[in-house]
Amino acid sequence: MSDQSGIQNYNRTRVLTLIGTILTQLALGSVYTWSLFNGQLSEKLGEPVSRVALTFGILSLCLALASSVAGKLQERFGVRTVTIAAGLLMAAGFALTAHSDNVLMLYISAGVLVGLADGAGYLLTLTNCVKWFPERKGLISACSIGAYGLGSLLFKFVCGHLLATEGLQNTFMIWGGIAMVMVIAGAMMMKDAPKQETANVTREENSLNDSTNDTRDFTLAEAIRAPQYWMLALMFLTACMSGLYVIGVAKDIGQSLVKLDALTAANAVTVIAIANLSGRLVLGVLSDKMQRIRVISIAQIVSLAGMSLMLFTQMNEMMFFFSVACVAFSFGGTITVYPSLVSDFFGLNNMTKNYGLLYLGFGIGSIFASLVASLFGGFAVTFSIITALLIVSLVLSATIRLPNKSETGHNTLQHV
Repeated sequence: MSDQSGIQNYNRTRVLTLIGTILTQLALGSVYTWSLFNGQLSEKLGEPVSRVALTFGILSLCLALASSVAGKLQERFGVRTVTIAAGLLMAAGFALTAHSDNVLMLYISAGVLVGLADGAGYLLTLTNCVKWFPERKGLISACSIGAYGLGSLLFKFVCGHLLATEGLQNTFMIWGGIAMVMVIAGAMMMKDAPKQETANVTREENSLNDSTNDTRDFTLAEAIRAPQYWMLALMFLTACMSGLYVIGVAKDIGQSLVKLDALTAANAVTVIAIANLSGRLVLGVLSDKMQRIRVISIAQIVSLAGMSLMLFTQMNEMMFFFSVACVAFSFGGTITVYPSLVSDFFGLNNMTKNYGLLYLGFGIGSIFASLVASLFGGFAVTFSIITALLIVSLVLSATIRLPNKSETGHNTLQHV
């Protein structure tokens, strides 16, 4: 009877953690509505839109930096405390943004503070939730990161309504308050996942998707000595570079390359949101049914198709929406599958740290694409570099093998 009660308590705890994670991710995903504010902030501060839009690049970089240290924060303070702190910091960042009267203050408040809060809460709650469900890593990643994507779609309507009725300053205050309440409420439902048992890995007992009996246990120091870690890092950076760049300039691509009017081109935001969410759900669920590295290969092929249309064809309206949808679908699916993929390669116990460092590619990819575009002008050079990197990534995903940690601590290749 006691065993049955223990199982019931365990299942109840992890279901509550999942619900809390989804609620938190919905709030954290709201930052992807940032493009709604560029125009009004540009008028308020007397700055060009390009300088105001840089705020989101700073936010993405700080998000990635915070994600890289999320594992250490969890070890010291626990998932609930860190998530509550993230909610409070996010609200403070939006409150300061509401009262920003120059672009530097905007960069600090919305870029640095909101980015750090979002990054700490995002990766920490995601990986902790995945650890609770080792038998359904792909599905849980899809639920969690899908909620993050859905948050951007949900808050697009919330923030759009607030901007029309409450004005810019009040919108930031209300947005921050709503996000804080959702994050803290979600945090109160969470508990830290139990440590996974590990054992020696043999060739016969492991595969690229070992979701029921995860026997790998690489520390971060051990993981970064494996060439596979840096192969995964390059693939992740490429996916983020293509996805974040196209998402950030989709409207401009429509107007410049396809000669669409501003209203029609703006529909790309809705297309991207739907495709992004679809990629998270479809590829996330698929990753529990086939090797996750093969799912990444599929995502790379889809993104390559979209980038090739932009680079090599004279797009019409339908082709434009299809191409940005391909890139957004691939990006959403990739960031959903990657946490579980990293745990397949290096184990669950140190997943937050191992994925956290690799997640720096999110911020680096975003900034690098923007720098290339600003240095060379136009879209052609940026599209060409992204396409070349996607081809390299596809080759890597087709040839990569699991690392195997021997008893002496050296990493060897495990063929599957």
